[in-house]
Amino acid sequence: MCGIAGYLDLRGERPPERQILLQMTDALRHRGPDSAGFFEDHHLGMGFRRLSIIDLDGGDQPLFNEDGNIVLLCNGEIYNYRELRADLASRGHRFRTQSDVEVIAHLYEEYGQEFLTRLNGQFAIALYDRKQRRLLLARDQFGICPVFYGIFSGVLIFASEIKAILRHPLARREVNLTGLDQVLTFPGPVSPTTLFKGVDSLPNGHYISVANGHPQVVEYWDLHYPELSEMQPRQPDGYYIEGLQDLLRSSVQYRLQADVPVGFYLSGGLDSSLIGALASRATPEARTNSFSIVFGDRAMCESKYQRLMARALGSDHHEVQIDVEQVVNGLPLAVYHSEAPLKETYNAASLALSRLVRDRGVKVILTGEGADELFAGYIGYRFDRFRSDVEEESVDDLIEADLQARVFGQPALFYDTHFAANRELKAELYSREMNDRFPEFESLESLPIARSRLAGRHPLHQRSYLDFKLKLADHLISDHGDRMSMANSVEGRYPFLDIRVVEFAKQIPADLKLNGYTEKFILKKIGKDLLPGEIVEREKFAWYAPGMVELLNARNERIWDLLSRERIGREGYFNPDAVDRLKSRYTETGFSLNLPYEPDPLITVATFGLFLEAFSMPSLS
Repeated sequence: MCGIAGYLDLRGERPPERQILLQMTDALRHRGPDSAGFFEDHHLGMGFRRLSIIDLDGGDQPLFNEDGNIVLLCNGEIYNYRELRADLASRGHRFRTQSDVEVIAHLYEEYGQEFLTRLNGQFAIALYDRKQRRLLLARDQFGICPVFYGIFSGVLIFASEIKAILRHPLARREVNLTGLDQVLTFPGPVSPTTLFKGVDSLPNGHYISVANGHPQVVEYWDLHYPELSEMQPRQPDGYYIEGLQDLLRSSVQYRLQADVPVGFYLSGGLDSSLIGALASRATPEARTNSFSIVFGDRAMCESKYQRLMARALGSDHHEVQIDVEQVVNGLPLAVYHSEAPLKETYNAASLALSRLVRDRGVKVILTGEGADELFAGYIGYRFDRFRSDVEEESVDDLIEADLQARVFGQPALFYDTHFAANRELKAELYSREMNDRFPEFESLESLPIARSRLAGRHPLHQRSYLDFKLKLADHLISDHGDRMSMANSVEGRYPFLDIRVVEFAKQIPADLKLNGYTEKFILKKIGKDLLPGEIVEREKFAWYAPGMVELLNARNERIWDLLSRERIGREGYFNPDAVDRLKSRYTETGFSLNLPYEPDPLITVATFGLFLEAFSMPSLS
């Protein structure tokens, strides 16, 4: 992974300035500490920071095609580059490096903007066609690599992280209230919304084409589950089990391609253990490195299972111990790199974990993200099954069903957040001015979900689609994954998010994902021959980092200041009385929250204060 940044004067009036590009790329140094590169032409300037992974000596960017008319910057990896390169070479294309991403420039020559459908990888692309004066910005199918952009005073400014955009002198700093409302409603901001007014996040599976001063956002891929009437005839169970295992094995082998050390995370659960086992089998001659977070003596600590798996794989296992004080101290940096307030504190722990990876000399890490969303791993899938087995509904259920039907267009669909109760919570939490303006920014009124991709689908697929759009792309693998690993110059890779795996998983029957009340049934079938029985048979465990109840009761001065009546009133976004009531409740003897199933709104209030501080954002009034 790396960092890209640049800007284009859409009016064609002023050439780029190198000093501005330097300022922007300096903000991305953590994403690319190994080298920098720049390109300026007419009214476009682009900058690059490199984290060297493949072709360490020859892969600096920008990269070009043979005649220099196609200019490429790419943050990410193209895993099928060897096949693509061989095909392109047979068509007469000549390559100057051994870099995986060089194939992109030549693919564009052959296929134009359709080249994106041929890529198996994770990528954020900035490509300039000098002949046509066309700029292309693209984000991979799953949103692993972020792309942000905004138009200020007729200038399109783009970057891998918003902090680089803010280094441009034309960029403005103002809170996007819809983004804040999304954080309080969903796991985090949902593309294209960000916490910065005027700055958008390019959604997964989209690109922007800019020609003649006119940007156009185009979707090239989405998670299209087949309608029930379009499902293919069912094959024997072995077809799906063996097919998925072969694809996962190939996906892991793809993601082991690197000229630097590669390791993997072990959470103690099924998903990361499967990836670790496949990685170890793919490299039997090498001793692998595994990494875990340990939460001390807390009841939910999974170190027993992490160490069990590490012993089974024979990996060199490394742990980072996390306690309340470390979480509090890590939150400011976690918010700075997330560029948004948080729903929970795990990003601070994830930041410490990637720091450990870096300190052990590992640059690439494999993780198990994506399996829960594809194979019914969350408790919500079991709740859906329970509701289908129980016909009785309360009045509250009917009210919530009506609200969720208005949001998603599906009368029987219940997603994770209880929207009616959440509205009441936000009404109490927001300041008077925020409540007065609430109809302008309520996130449920402008949710960027394609309802047509929910209609007529199996209930399990409906939830999976929402998990991909609302939880995975912009939270788990972007701000929680990419941003927390790249903060320490570590590249995260996600074998479950291989385009071949995802397209195959769409056709797997629902009862092989959720079998009765057994989640990830097909993965457990695969894991029986690869993993210890204790890992395969254990129930999905919803673990969490320390919440605000623990942080407040630790009497940490920093946390109490962030939630002080004076500060909350000065910022103007939240109601100091409501915050005081929650603080009193949280510090009552014996009080606890059922995390992660109950909301912990004071985490968002406190980290929003850190967000305002980190980016010098204005108060509301």
